Amino acid sequence: MLARNHSELKILAKGGKILGRVLAKLLKMCRPGISTWELDQAAEKMILKAGGRPAFKNYRASSSETPFPSTICVSLNHELVHGVARKEIVLKDGDILTIDIGMEYPYKKTKTGERRGCYTDTAATVIIGRAPKAVIELVATARAALSAGIKVVKAGASVADIGRAIETFVKGRGPYGVIRDLCGHGVGRAVHEEPSVPNYYDRRLINYILQPGQVLALEPMISLGDYRVATAPDGWTVVMADGSLCAHFEHTIVVTKNGCDVLTKRPGEKL
Repeated sequence: MLARNHSELKILAKGGKILGRVLAKLLKMCRPGISTWELDQAAEKMILKAGGRPAFKNYRASSSETPFPSTICVSLNHELVHGVARKEIVLKDGDILTIDIGMEYPYKKTKTGERRGCYTDTAATVIIGRAPKAVIELVATARAALSAGIKVVKAGASVADIGRAIETFVKGRGPYGVIRDLCGHGVGRAVHEEPSVPNYYDRRLINYILQPGQVLALEPMISLGDYRVATAPDGWTVVMADGSLCAHFEHTIVVTKNGCDVLTKRPGEKL
């Protein structure tokens, strides 16, 4: 993955700030009685109004895949990622919901084609109403694991350092499952780019050294049970194979000489 130039970094910073605000507004909307479809509609309206384009809607990794139907990924309880928004899925007290949202910014259709922008990506898990202590701690651990990963990012560090920091932190907090089949990634010119950024220590990545200007999406994913996952019948939603509750947090960051800048930080968020 090449470092972004000054112009791209300015665009990413602006787009990331917008996306962080959009996610913050969506999280405040999460309450018993609201459907995931309503959240999805609100997300699309905010992104379009800001001059962006939903990065996930109609996304497909290959031409043979069915396009993803939602603006956001909304994953409920034992669903880890890529949940599809539906009118019939209504939040209730005690649920935990992960919203994962991406945006291409700026984006504009013209008479001669499309004016394309840069991509940012962010996610957070929120508790709906009240929840047991174990669930509260699960969500808090996933949130803090993202901070642990962010703290080790700087020019000269390796991708392996990020995974080690996240895994060490999570394992120190309890017997959580650290998901291995999904991971963070490069981002900027596309939704998903190299390198893959595992949430566990992978010694094969010790020689992948971070450079100033590289842009990554870090996204710890953990569960109250085993780390194994499965794909639901809809072909998109990734669920915990053992049905355990799970949590997921994500930020887009840019590597700097002495650390990193969090591009998708939400207003008032502490990392």
